[in-house]
Amino acid sequence: MAQVVKGSFPVEKFVKVQTPFYYYDVDLLNQTLDLVKKESSANNVEVHYAVKANANPKVLSIIASKGFGADCVSGNEVKAAVEAGFPASKIVFAGVGKTDPEINLALEYNIFCFNAESIPELEVINELAAAKGKVANIELRVNPNVDAHTHHYITTGLNENKFGFNMDDLESVVKMIAGMKNLKLIGLHFHIGSQITDLSSFENLCVRVNDLQEKFESWGVKLENINIGGGLGINYEHPNHMPIADFESYFRLFAKHLKLRAGQTMHCEPGRSLVAQCGSLITKVTYVKKGKEKQFAIVDAGMTDLIRPALYDAYHRIENISSDADEEKYDVVGPICESSDVFDKEILLNGTKRGDYLAIRSAGAYGEIMASGYNLRRLPQGYLSTEF
Repeated sequence: MAQVVKGSFPVEKFVKVQTPFYYYDVDLLNQTLDLVKKESSANNVEVHYAVKANANPKVLSIIASKGFGADCVSGNEVKAAVEAGFPASKIVFAGVGKTDPEINLALEYNIFCFNAESIPELEVINELAAAKGKVANIELRVNPNVDAHTHHYITTGLNENKFGFNMDDLESVVKMIAGMKNLKLIGLHFHIGSQITDLSSFENLCVRVNDLQEKFESWGVKLENINIGGGLGINYEHPNHMPIADFESYFRLFAKHLKLRAGQTMHCEPGRSLVAQCGSLITKVTYVKKGKEKQFAIVDAGMTDLIRPALYDAYHRIENISSDADEEKYDVVGPICESSDVFDKEILLNGTKRGDYLAIRSAGAYGEIMASGYNLRRLPQGYLSTEF
């Protein structure tokens, strides 16, 4: 039997905290951040971490300490980013439904820019900025109609999606902005989707951006920034063998295919690719239930703690980090009163018994941040590896 390769966890120390909880490997997080800093610096790219992936304050502080900016999609994310140490001058604020209080908060912080997505939004930002005697920096989020070849729930760059301006409307939008005294157009923003593993999607984005640049120049508009968004995927199947996304190829692709003008800066907004692999959901086996045709490992974590399998039918590698017994097949399920509360079916785990610890891997992104209190469940806590 082949040796089962598992992640490294201080299992004997887990008894001091209540399960389920999120465990963040600080060494891996730092290795990932350092590589991104190296590759982005070499290619003159400004990196804004997408806070929506994971807003644990301890994780945010580590990312901020590396000098990255932040990509936010709510007023509370803007506030959390500032409190974690991200400079307001490196914060971008995106989202189709920014409320007046959220816009006012961002204006008070003097953030780098708003990634605006509609004409009504531009009108409101202009009005609120005028009331404060300020000029707001604006990037137009453009819907480039590029297929990201990913799950339809996390595809965002097609004409059918709710995000951004359609390309056919851009000339009239640019003319309108010229008459708004409290807005300054500083660039274009794109985001075609999430968990993109086919890098050709980014090549297609570059082609679209290059064409748009020519159009803007024909309209007499010089852009300071091109923000290509985020979306780089990770390897959920093999987190131990491929713990860091292929940032080298990612940045090299844009350096080769994106035709930046003199003085322009490229910005990007990675989220999942920075934090997913460093995080695991640690859960304890409550019961092993044996049926006629299968057996269930019933754990104390549920879809309230990690909703991705139920919401997206997403795969997460699961390891029994307490056992070296021979492998057996299990359905790993939670305690929530929903049939969709299943982490995976018919998977091989080392022989499992009540009290064993399971690690649900690659859960550092869209895990803790999406947890809910359904069934009046306690929210899972997040701990750094340095706390054990």
